[in-house]
Amino acid sequence: MAELTKAEEQLMQHLWRLGEGTVQEVLNSMDDGKSKRPSRTTVSTVIRLLEEKGVVGHRPTDGRGFIYYPILKKEEYSHSHLTEFIKRYFDNSFSSMVCFFAKENNLSIEELDELLEEIKKDSKK
Repeated sequence: MAELTKAEEQLMQHLWRLGEGTVQEVLNSMDDGKSKRPSRTTVSTVIRLLEEKGVVGHRPTDGRGFIYYPILKKEEYSHSHLTEFIKRYFDNSFSSMVCFFAKENNLSIEELDELLEEIKKDSKK
């Protein structure tokens, strides 16, 4: 799977949320009012890089532009990176990762019980 830069991953988050969109639509979705949004040229360049990596595709619009869409599914990307994260930082142990985050976030017994219940429900599916 292609390794994405931070900028590419941020742009993919917007494409995944939109489903598809023109450069302008992606740019508009980046306007959160908190941070300065990138230029249209920057968004266009990053989208072209994502196309070269094979994670974004496009089709023509009625006008002069293209509509871009993610080829790489968010779940596929998340799974791959979470697996690599667990391998790299937690010796490939999911339980070590869960314990780390439980301690770091000072989870209560009730919250841990809720987490276990969620895991049990998901494992039955």
